[in-house]
Amino acid sequence: MRLDPLALPVRFSAEDSAADGRMRTVEIDRNRVLVHRTVRGVHMRLNMPLAAFLGVAVRLMPARVEEDDAIAIVLEHRDSTLSVPLHIASETDNVIADWQMWGRVLRQRLLVAEGDGTLREPFAMIGPLMLGEVVRRRRRHTVLKGRRPKIYSRRAQTRLMENPVVHRGEREIIAPE
Repeated sequence: MRLDPLALPVRFSAEDSAADGRMRTVEIDRNRVLVHRTVRGVHMRLNMPLAAFLGVAVRLMPARVEEDDAIAIVLEHRDSTLSVPLHIASETDNVIADWQMWGRVLRQRLLVAEGDGTLREPFAMIGPLMLGEVVRRRRRHTVLKGRRPKIYSRRAQTRLMENPVVHRGEREIIAPE
């Protein structure tokens, strides 16, 4: 299973252990996630904003019988039954690139799932650089702080005449309204 983060909104079916028929329908948009499922005969439609999710996590899925271990990219929720799988693959060719793309498109934190299920941020030392934000240097303590911009040096200063010409007693050319 591989969803394209640049083709949102996307609608797909996913496995759900708590739902009737063990399936649910998920629709992902840039602002929300819609989950349709039936539990014990009760139809549910959950409309969750992306702010309700913890982030986009990469996790190692345990192998089933006669299968290799799989790597999954999951939109993690506090309630693990509401987490949404975005990408499941047995090869690791483009998993990191897809993981970062999902985090950027959905504006979510990038997380790594540990073996015991806990989530952590992998780039705590790098911080905002992995999400594409620019860290700007403050210009307060630079050598050129007190320097005026070049545009002011090109302008000529206006000087008043020593004896300005004043016209008194003449008629006004422009009539008042």
